[in-house]
Amino acid sequence: MKKRRILATIMTAAMFATTLVGCGSDNNSSSGGSSSSGNGGGDSGKVQEITWMFWDDLNATEDLISLGYKETIERFNNDFKGKYHVTPITTNLEEYYNKLNALVAAGDTPDVFIVSPGPQLTDYVEPGVAAPLDDYLNKDGWKDTFTSDAVFTQQTYDGKIYAVPLNTAAACCFYNTEMFEKAGAKVPTNWDEMMEACEKLKAANYTPVTISAGTAWCLSMVAGYLCEAEGVDLSKLADGSASWEDGKLESACNKLLDLSKYFQRTAAGDTNDVATANFYNEEAAILIQGSWAIAQINGSNPDFESKCGVFQFPGVDRIIAKSDSLCMSSTTKNPEGAAALIKYFTDDTAQKYTAEKGGKIPVTKVQYDVSAAPKQLGYVMDVFGSAKGTFGFYNESMPTTETGAHFDDTMVSVFLGDMKPAEAAKDMEEFYKANCRK
Repeated sequence: MKKRRILATIMTAAMFATTLVGCGSDNNSSSGGSSSSGNGGGDSGKVQEITWMFWDDLNATEDLISLGYKETIERFNNDFKGKYHVTPITTNLEEYYNKLNALVAAGDTPDVFIVSPGPQLTDYVEPGVAAPLDDYLNKDGWKDTFTSDAVFTQQTYDGKIYAVPLNTAAACCFYNTEMFEKAGAKVPTNWDEMMEACEKLKAANYTPVTISAGTAWCLSMVAGYLCEAEGVDLSKLADGSASWEDGKLESACNKLLDLSKYFQRTAAGDTNDVATANFYNEEAAILIQGSWAIAQINGSNPDFESKCGVFQFPGVDRIIAKSDSLCMSSTTKNPEGAAALIKYFTDDTAQKYTAEKGGKIPVTKVQYDVSAAPKQLGYVMDVFGSAKGTFGFYNESMPTTETGAHFDDTMVSVFLGDMKPAEAAKDMEEFYKANCRK
């Protein structure tokens, strides 16, 4: 049932495939997935074309991680000139998976594409869209360059690795140290202190928290932390040994509503980019976001780094952590070139950039200059050091992508007042009974 549902999800994207002409390659050449990269595949003397799909415009972006990816591609194209050439296909995060699925349905799966671990990666592994990468990782000691086999945990299915992680990031609370000082607010370590800090910031005429409910996963990320604080166990909910109606989700939703009193007035419609800009433009004191935001914050407003602090989401012992990963199409005509490209994203040059410029945690054993890295990375490392463990995004930790999306939408409905916390709990329980439990 699950495999058929995944295939159906991908195939329904076929109707959108024709809209992809000119949808956003950073060099106006977005068409041509693996089925059209016919210059490779063993034709000696011809340049083998490789397509790479990503969720940011490499020419328009100020995000330092995205700019690092652009540098990696340019370096690869230069080093393999005359043999391989990479053509990026770019879009925005909100539209990424729909457009990727449309290309898959049209038989134009990009040779290499980025994907989040969990159910979203499963959607490409189970139908056979993504290729196993073990043979390439085991060649020339590539796999040995990673910090440990543990970095591949979320990318492994039936003993085979289907994606290569690029970095590690954690969801934290970024805060404006200057605003906190002027408001007399202290860094919170529990929920009551969080409410106290928000109240002091509000009294000082600052917007306490900026967040996006227009991009549902951002709000859902906060809800995930609140569920963690209440002791929600996703594995027990999946097998039916626990119920969403046991009061834990309802309590988490009530806390979400309490916190929402301190959101910016436009939170319901603001996108993730807008909410993040509110923070680095000093229009709000706290941004609850993943540490990938460091590259966006420092790329857009470098001067803000000196007043950007980081603290762990209060009231929890564990932190949300994830790594974006690269997959290779199972139908690529240039598997050696595609694998070589993925390897470039994890070589020492790319991984040093990840830390020293982008502020993310490398996944390899590379040595980097701590003093050159963004200050926020040091703060994030401190959060990792004090945490008792990690867990994934809620929407990426549920049985299917449909389930995760339903949770996201339900949390937005609670925030908007369209659904009461008790109704949300009942809705999630009914959804799980109908779709997730045997």
